[in-house]
Amino acid sequence: MVRIFFAVFLLSTLWPGLSGAVETQLVVRAKSKDAKFIGSSMGGARVTVRDAGSGAVLAEGLTAGGTGNTRRIMVDPVKRGEPLSDESTARFEAKIDIDVPILATVEVDAASGQGQPRIKSSTQVWLIPGKDITGDGVMVEIPGFFVEIQSPRSQTVVSLTEGKAVVPVNVHVTMMCGCPIDPGGLWDANRYEVKAIVRQKGVGEQIVPLFFAGTTSLFGGRLEIRKKGSYELTVYAYDPLTGNTGVDQTTVRVQ
Repeated sequence: MVRIFFAVFLLSTLWPGLSGAVETQLVVRAKSKDAKFIGSSMGGARVTVRDAGSGAVLAEGLTAGGTGNTRRIMVDPVKRGEPLSDESTARFEAKIDIDVPILATVEVDAASGQGQPRIKSSTQVWLIPGKDITGDGVMVEIPGFFVEIQSPRSQTVVSLTEGKAVVPVNVHVTMMCGCPIDPGGLWDANRYEVKAIVRQKGVGEQIVPLFFAGTTSLFGGRLEIRKKGSYELTVYAYDPLTGNTGVDQTTVRVQ
């Protein structure tokens, strides 16, 4: 009997599932492509952890904290074993009770602009009872730019004057982490293509280049319209080096 008891005790120690669920810590971080971490300044990225087999939600919430150390993330060479994050870097942290290994799907989505669909990325990881995943944790990359049209606002109405209407277009563009864009900066405004595509009733009308407007992350230009009607403005940002893209849309009615 002593031998049997000892064998059961040893197995339960080596394999926690025999003695019930074990609290397992999981850290998830959302990293903007070609930039830093998505945290509180952008309202956080939403994290959902699911059992890949059943689809059951194991944990969910928002990343919170700062964007991280710029030099460590963007400047210094990445060395194996050295973390990109620190204690203040944005993360979502969950404590999940499991009694057997579970293949988990980690879904992360982040805002991409005013009224635009959220950008989603996902990965999978095995969760093993009692084996915490901390430090940098599971890092999920979120591609794109955060693009927000500041003017014209949706459903703006303008009038023709001497046969034309001049509409100022101003757009705020940042990396998905909110990192700023400036000419010659770490995120160089001169490298990015920002344009407005103007359509009436779904038909391409004109393309308006937008240029850095003198204020961090702000791009601007002027749209000239010579016919009455409703117009759709689709503004995009594009980085030819990384393939990052971002879009926002609005409408203008000319009377």
